[in-house]
Amino acid sequence: MELSLDLSKRYTYADYLTWLDDKARELINGFIKMMSPAPISAHARVSSNITWYLESVVRKNKGKCQVFYAPFDVRFPKNGETAYNKIDTVVQPDICVICDPSKIDERGCCGAPDMIVEILSPSTAKKDMTEKFTLYEESGVKEYWIVHPKDKAINVFLLQENGKYDDGALYELEGKVSVHIFDNYLIDLDDIF
Repeated sequence: MELSLDLSKRYTYADYLTWLDDKARELINGFIKMMSPAPISAHARVSSNITWYLESVVRKNKGKCQVFYAPFDVRFPKNGETAYNKIDTVVQPDICVICDPSKIDERGCCGAPDMIVEILSPSTAKKDMTEKFTLYEESGVKEYWIVHPKDKAINVFLLQENGKYDDGALYELEGKVSVHIFDNYLIDLDDIF
């Protein structure tokens, strides 16, 4: 049965949970954003490599942080309202790191992860660099990576005390990228791409 949804209507996470078809969607401020089909192999390879390194750091340091990858729901409640019918933003980042175990529940994450990684594809680039950038900044995500597989580069944005991201740092070529939430742990770009 085809599910018919009005893309101009606002929805909540409670609505989202009733959509039992095979289409991937996110909600940003109540509006449906359709997601791309399964990523191409380069996207999947980069995602796997970054996830592996982040998980390695967590295990090595026996940390309380956990690494999750899509599909994994991250809900952003407003004004502390955690009821499903009050939440109107839920996204599925490519990768996220959550260091506060109280944010993790059976449905995913409720609140801002410490770090989010979005890996660009032609169909998601604009949304990841604009809408999600603003959403993650306003929600308090401490570190946001935008990964460019085609260019073999990563933009890293860090949340400042004023609640805004810095101008970002670009890591490319054969350099190393610093994971700031893990005390500037370095990953070789060659190992990612």
